[in-house]
Amino acid sequence: MKILLYLLFPCTLMGTGIFSQVPVAGAPLPAWQKGYLDLHHINTGRGSSAFYILPDGTTMLVDAGEISPLDSRTFTPRNSKLKPDDSHKPYEWIVRYIQQVSPNKNKAVIDYALITHFHDDHFGAWYPDAPEAASGKFKLTGITGVAELLPIGTLIDRGYPDYNYPYDIKKQADQYGGGEIRFGHTMGNYFNFLSAKQQAGMKVAGLKAGSRRQLRLRHDAGAYPSFYIQNVKANQWIWTGKDSTVVQHFPAIDTANRASWPDENSLSLALTINYGPFTYYTGGDNPGNVFPGDNRLRDVETPMAKAIGEVDVATMDHHGNRDAVNEFQVRTFKPRIWIGQSWSADHPGHEVLIRMTNTHIYPGPRDLFATNMLDANRYVIGPLIDRAYKSQQGHILVRVLPGGAVYYVIILDDSTSAMPVKAVFGPYESKGK
Repeated sequence: MKILLYLLFPCTLMGTGIFSQVPVAGAPLPAWQKGYLDLHHINTGRGSSAFYILPDGTTMLVDAGEISPLDSRTFTPRNSKLKPDDSHKPYEWIVRYIQQVSPNKNKAVIDYALITHFHDDHFGAWYPDAPEAASGKFKLTGITGVAELLPIGTLIDRGYPDYNYPYDIKKQADQYGGGEIRFGHTMGNYFNFLSAKQQAGMKVAGLKAGSRRQLRLRHDAGAYPSFYIQNVKANQWIWTGKDSTVVQHFPAIDTANRASWPDENSLSLALTINYGPFTYYTGGDNPGNVFPGDNRLRDVETPMAKAIGEVDVATMDHHGNRDAVNEFQVRTFKPRIWIGQSWSADHPGHEVLIRMTNTHIYPGPRDLFATNMLDANRYVIGPLIDRAYKSQQGHILVRVLPGGAVYYVIILDDSTSAMPVKAVFGPYESKGK
């Protein structure tokens, strides 16, 4: 109904303020206002980071990726370039972005920060020349750098408080790092950071799968009774879709058989953000495609999709990599919008893109957006990319209007710190529950 009214009487509605926060290309991004849900997907070219401004002004950061500058991937056409340039570290660009869009620009605060899992492109990598914190107790990279410059109220990760699943991460990170460069140093730095910041007042918690009360509006929850965040998955625990009940997806760890352990990606946190009829999904690097030789339980997307049902906007698990975004998830979610937080030439995989665009899997239109689309991927996949994607480069903002019935996708220029609006897509109408 709101879309119809907008099409018939755009000027009238613009005057009421209902649509006044939707910009046009070339104009500055109008500031967030109370009642809006802004979902920013920040592109530094070095991993995933998203910053959410909830309807009452509560703020949440999901991941703060910073691949090590010593990683050989960063020197090849396989990787995206640092955005907007190399004059600052990735964590500094994330902070500058947050300061520009924050409800309180003079005193930007992150109420919640979530680390979906312990990979460098999601929480930062230690490297010898990383800057030191003012205390000298840890180095600044990814989330540790963000938290040094902006206060975080509560930090949530997949391991707190014991960090012992599927192994003792504090003692064995070097041994079982899964290919991450100097993973033992990275986790040691992270634990030093947690200790220092907890002493300074930051709270730390593990995500409670199944809960819709852990991540709550902090400032004026009563004004938005239809808003909630549903915790879907944490480690081996997956929400069933009923009440707050969860099931244990992975069996008890057999310490003698490492091949049976779940890998880091399949332990990623996942959640949905719900605002009236609007639903948004994000799930770190959770996989869903099981290849020959894989443990069948590596498919965590299928049980999550069964619990969640349809969504309006979905971020691509694992950046759209070939082991994720399986057919069952695509058929079940049926999103109008797919968002790829991409930084590599295999984001997305060709077969993944075919699944997302296949109208035999689910009918109707769908628009795809990427933070980075590398030439290397475009050369291999070909014209399907240009046909499928509405935007292939830039920060991606989903702005949901008050009440959740209507939303827009706004692309911000990532080549400059000014972040002018590049393009606006919509209005889109939410599906409803």
